[in-house]
Amino acid sequence: MTISYRNFLKLFMMVAALGILSPGTSRAELKIDITRGVVESVPLAVTDFFGEGKGEQDFGEKIAGVIAADLERSGLFAPIDKKAFIQSGKSLNILPRFGDWRLIKAQALVQGHVEMTVDGRLKVEFRLWDVYAEQQMVGLAYFSVPSNWRRVSHIIADAIYERITGEKGYFDTRIVYIAETGPKTRRVKRLAIMDQDGENHRFLTDGTILVLTPRFSPTLQEITYLSYFNDIPRVYIFNIDSGRQERLGDFPNMTFAPRFSPDGKGVIMSMSKDGNSDIYKMDLATRKLTQLTTHSSIDTAPSYSPDGDSIAFESDRSGTQQIYTTSSNGGKATRISFGPKRARYATPVWSPRGDWIAFTRIYGGNTAIGVMRTDGSGERILAQSTTRGDWVEGPTWAPNGRVLMYFRQEKANKQGLGGKTRLFTIDITGHNEREVVSPVDASDPAWSPLNP
Repeated sequence: MTISYRNFLKLFMMVAALGILSPGTSRAELKIDITRGVVESVPLAVTDFFGEGKGEQDFGEKIAGVIAADLERSGLFAPIDKKAFIQSGKSLNILPRFGDWRLIKAQALVQGHVEMTVDGRLKVEFRLWDVYAEQQMVGLAYFSVPSNWRRVSHIIADAIYERITGEKGYFDTRIVYIAETGPKTRRVKRLAIMDQDGENHRFLTDGTILVLTPRFSPTLQEITYLSYFNDIPRVYIFNIDSGRQERLGDFPNMTFAPRFSPDGKGVIMSMSKDGNSDIYKMDLATRKLTQLTTHSSIDTAPSYSPDGDSIAFESDRSGTQQIYTTSSNGGKATRISFGPKRARYATPVWSPRGDWIAFTRIYGGNTAIGVMRTDGSGERILAQSTTRGDWVEGPTWAPNGRVLMYFRQEKANKQGLGGKTRLFTIDITGHNEREVVSPVDASDPAWSPLNP
């Protein structure tokens, strides 16, 4: 039975204002400055959350495992092997023995408690401790349906990440992508969704109709995607909670799938008319189209700035494929990409923070994922193809604007076999590249906002 995701969870949070401090301790608070680029991972101990009964103990172990995995994947934390722990179990609920944790070089300690309430809910408490300052940094409690323990784990990981880095976390999010199966000559492409760590995977379409380029709404649990029916491009809006699908319209002249506006009330897209491709926006309530660019060149792949005032897009109006910005109401376009001679730039995507624009660069037979500031300065390459014929493309931002996801496609053989396509994440510093494991080949990822 499918349960609406929004109704699936009735979760609320209370601050555990415990304020426990050890006397006579004076030390600067533990904090990671992630704006400095490469930082050394913080040694962190995540203990199994204590539970009285066998079922509660099982939940406690699984919750701790997900929290540790989330934080480790960020590249900012180095969870310590549980075999090294000196203190464990019920005594941690009284007070940590900080000397024991310093002996194993832990700078931060996460401990918690799991309890099944009389009304059948799962209560999860946790505390984050600064080991060397011997003080509690945060303590929170959550109530949820037991089957949603994994999401509670992600929310706790987000709270820990935010408390130590000062930045919002991104673990309680989902990824929608194109699931690919079959040889390259007869590729089956389905819409699929999973948590950011690859869990809770499910297919949203059955593969009978080709689907491409899904995009998340910034305000609702909806996605827009492009589908081909009788070779005619159709745009759909899919509600993840209800499973309801709505056809936005047939667009025979569409050249690039739409993206939502920041307020979720419109979409922006590129369409070709009389052989010329320009940028249009559509009001979702009225279905009214407004043309934003008018040029004899190809204007395509538009993306809104997070404040909705500007758009970035790619165009060949300078003679080669480059990135431009303009007002979201149209007007003069300004070129911002000025990389190596003969380099081409595509798929611009504005950061949720508004400070960077991610892109795909094609240069010298290789492709790369990079970022530049909104005026084109500070360009840097984060990831690139390593073998001629391989391809990297499709950047999408985590909601905190600190991590990018993209897909990497290997070259297929002459029979159309091989050529695996996989998803990867990388920090905007260009470090901590990691594969996001999916059950089948994966392309065109889109990262959700934080779950409501």
